[in-house]
Amino acid sequence: MADRLLTVAQVAELLGTSERFPRRLIEERRIEFVHVGRHVRIAESAVHAYLAANTVHPVVPRRRLGAAA
Repeated sequence: MADRLLTVAQVAELLGTSERFPRRLIEERRIEFVHVGRHVRIAESAVHAYLAANTVHPVVPRRRLGAAA
């Protein structure tokens, strides 16, 4: 099954941003994209890969030695 190609507007909707943000990602080469003629498309898997690579996980604080429980 082929990966679905999304428009910039669809990527913006998926990310909950304006169209300006995915266009900036494309311009700065921070996300994979495809030229389809003069149009730009982004594979849905590339969006998910971008999100996975930029997800910040919470830090679990370590207990200090000798701290009261």
